[in-house]
Amino acid sequence: MRREYILFLFIVLAGLSTPVHAVCQDISFVTAREVLSLDKGWHFHLGDIPFPVIKGHGATYRNAKAGYAGGAASANFDDSSWRILDLPHDWAVEGGVDSTANLSQGYYHRGFGWYRRQFRLSPEDKGKHLELQFDGIATHATIWVNGTVLHRNWCGYTSMYIDITPYATYGDKINTIAVRVDAEAQEGWWYEGAGIYRHTWLVKRSPLHIVTDGIFANPVRKSEKLWEIPVEVSLYNSGKFPADSEVEVSLSTPDNKTIAIRTETLTVGALREKEANLLLTVSTPELWSPDNPVLYKVKTVVKQNGIVTDATETRCGFRTIRFDSNTGFWLNDRNIKIKGVCNHQDHGGVGVAVPDALWEFRLRKLKEMGVNAYRSAHNPMSREFMAACDSMGIMVLDENRVFNTSPEYIRQLEWLVRRDRNCPSVILWSVFNEEPMQGTENGYEMVRRMYDVVKKMDSTRPVTAAMNGGFFSEYNVSQAVDVAGFNYQIQNYDRFHKNNPDLPLISSEDGSAFMVRGEYKTDKSKNIMDSYDTESAGWGATHRRAWKAVAERPWMAGCFYWTGFDYHGEPTPFRWPSVGSFFGIMDLCGFPKMAYYLHQAQWVKDKPVLELVPHWNWPTDSVGKPIKVMALSNADRVKLILNGKTISEQQVNPYEMNTWMVPYKPGRLEAVGYKNGKIVSRTRVETTGKPVQVRLTPYRKSLSGDGRDAMPVTVEVLDAKGRHVPTANEMVKFTIGGPARIIGLGNGDPNCHESEKGDKRSLFNGLAQVIIQSTEEAGEIRLTAEVQGLKPHTIIIQSEPAAPVPSVAVEQPLMLLNKWIVSPLFRERPDVNCRIEDYDMNSWQPFSGTGTISLENARYVLLRTTFDPNQSQREKGGIILLPQVRGKAEVWLNGRKIGIKTAKGENDLQVGFPAIKERCDLRVLLIGVENNTTVGIKGNVRIRTK
Repeated sequence: MRREYILFLFIVLAGLSTPVHAVCQDISFVTAREVLSLDKGWHFHLGDIPFPVIKGHGATYRNAKAGYAGGAASANFDDSSWRILDLPHDWAVEGGVDSTANLSQGYYHRGFGWYRRQFRLSPEDKGKHLELQFDGIATHATIWVNGTVLHRNWCGYTSMYIDITPYATYGDKINTIAVRVDAEAQEGWWYEGAGIYRHTWLVKRSPLHIVTDGIFANPVRKSEKLWEIPVEVSLYNSGKFPADSEVEVSLSTPDNKTIAIRTETLTVGALREKEANLLLTVSTPELWSPDNPVLYKVKTVVKQNGIVTDATETRCGFRTIRFDSNTGFWLNDRNIKIKGVCNHQDHGGVGVAVPDALWEFRLRKLKEMGVNAYRSAHNPMSREFMAACDSMGIMVLDENRVFNTSPEYIRQLEWLVRRDRNCPSVILWSVFNEEPMQGTENGYEMVRRMYDVVKKMDSTRPVTAAMNGGFFSEYNVSQAVDVAGFNYQIQNYDRFHKNNPDLPLISSEDGSAFMVRGEYKTDKSKNIMDSYDTESAGWGATHRRAWKAVAERPWMAGCFYWTGFDYHGEPTPFRWPSVGSFFGIMDLCGFPKMAYYLHQAQWVKDKPVLELVPHWNWPTDSVGKPIKVMALSNADRVKLILNGKTISEQQVNPYEMNTWMVPYKPGRLEAVGYKNGKIVSRTRVETTGKPVQVRLTPYRKSLSGDGRDAMPVTVEVLDAKGRHVPTANEMVKFTIGGPARIIGLGNGDPNCHESEKGDKRSLFNGLAQVIIQSTEEAGEIRLTAEVQGLKPHTIIIQSEPAAPVPSVAVEQPLMLLNKWIVSPLFRERPDVNCRIEDYDMNSWQPFSGTGTISLENARYVLLRTTFDPNQSQREKGGIILLPQVRGKAEVWLNGRKIGIKTAKGENDLQVGFPAIKERCDLRVLLIGVENNTTVGIKGNVRIRTK
């Protein structure tokens, strides 16, 4: 019986508290398609498992055949002792840091790992098109289904869509997925994690269906009021006969009012793909922008003989983009600066296995800072992330991972463009980052080809490449792109613009300034950088210098700072014991550094901004000594007051901000902001007392009880007056009760070596973070934080009732014996234990073990298979389950008869066997009865532990 699933809800996130994990780009809304999560119940083994050494003709022969993968890739491999977990999963972050490991990867060991998952398919699924989807595996992966290798992936950031229709089994037969992950392979010079770190899916569709990522519906403005959406629909027919189809596309407003509709008919041949092209028109739509991220929906319905076979909804946004060589960037005919950040995809406590809801948290923090654009550095992000940018109004520079024009890497580039080209958030495609060949003819020719690939798939957006050199070579890649991308080239802005007056320019990567949150004195002997924006990498610039260089040049479209968040690995300018980066405007947990308020003051125009640094908790021997104080404000003037006495009043410098040297005196340091002579903002820092209690502050008031929702909780300590103590570094212990679990811990210290898993984490300069995730239950979640000698704090968070994400049921592993050979037919009783020559591939034939055999004029036939008992069977023995055995039968194991069936009809047979350590040779002698010339086993032979 078909079921209707609405997997993802279309929610405009701006202004809502709904978690981002509920959002995705495409959904099904009819019974013709099921999208089922495969995230639950994977068996995981850390480390590689060598394949068996193949010896002998028979083993060598079988090894070359479909369905006969050996070792952990085999459907019957014993994984009963493996750890069971749910995805997404990053095994690297679960380990500890090690000074002998790669510093760029955060000193975490990566290595190899195996995953296995079993599932059943209903007999009703037979005839459907079945596709496995892996959204991301770090780094290289080989995937087997039912013992046949189906896919090898050579990128840790691209998705895998695997047609398993020819290999699937149904009913009692269990399907087995095995994945070998090679995380020794590195694609980047940053922390990449290890494992299946994004979602997995099983998609069931009718034979005639829309291919994955098969809709292109990007609006194009034709005149001041008239817009068109040229909709391309890629159909595939996995059926046995040509299919006459009708494709209908319609456009709906955000409030679900249909405003345009078109249809087209076409015939799709068997095992062929064909494209339908339809044109939708609309007048004066509401425009998408960072301030108003309004989304429309293109609904695509495919019918065959009047019956719906597939349907999806694709979100789109109406907006125009233009890069001008003289005036910079234009969005909807409005000239704006791109105020962007670059980011990797890991977060404290969870590594790269970031829950969908945590993307919302990170993007909201950026929007609050004034960010309007995001560079995915240096790789494609998840589908859920892209959907969040669409919904929240953050423009994206979408970046390709590997600079290479060989067929495999062109395939990866095509996948990126095909998946993301409907996203209104995407304003630029970047084909590479900082490639040594960028100033050569070879590099130019490679970009020219990649440019052509992108333009064939999407002519509506410009192409760039993030260059850090070669700008003035005779041949360089800027000659093959629409927009020149500058990485750390402030000194070359003017010269390049003068030499190339018709080429638009953007700073694709800028800054690389160093800060440690809460530190205000640089001490390189302790790997500490101050938070006054005084330190940057030799190739980079401070935040203030970098922004001024962009802001004062109208022809610069904008910039992307390195980076919005700290990340694991790449601990420049230090080495061990530093294990994380120092570049972030926020730390690894998303706690702001001074640079956050600096950019907020520069970029936010619609509300007052005023912050003071540093804190005002200094040792007693600091009294009378000058402390550097900075005010970050978008006011006209700022007055600084210490303990009620005015220090001075200064005009605000929008680039440098305001600085004072203030002799330290405990008490209250205040700042007052004025605009047009009126007070518009106030802030203060105070000298606090010693910590007396713990405080937990959740990001939201509730979680969705769907088993996926997650949120960060801020941890701090307070003094007797309830004030935050910014210098506290106490160890905190956590306990949780109710329908949730702790999935990660962090504190933002790039020099901290504490585990990011478990139940303990120290504060760092007053703050720590615990990340909790719901289970599939509603109820009261109680999270408690304790510090020795302080008053603990417990918060109660409600897990709200929610339907779990539709999922493929987890199967308890049973050994399935489906690789048999069958003997010739015998009139006389054969020797059951006869020797079968290793090289005999012809007299004994392959047999699935399921089905009947006609004996004709004979009476006997012999079935034979081998298996390795699992750990439990080696210790306790097992039971062989033979369903619906037709005819009489004898069951022999390793030369000994262990069971017999004397009944004439079709009956189930169960045969026990004792604990056994060696490989098992199982034979079943089937005996015809009187006039009954048909024998067999009409179900799957399975083995379970006693």
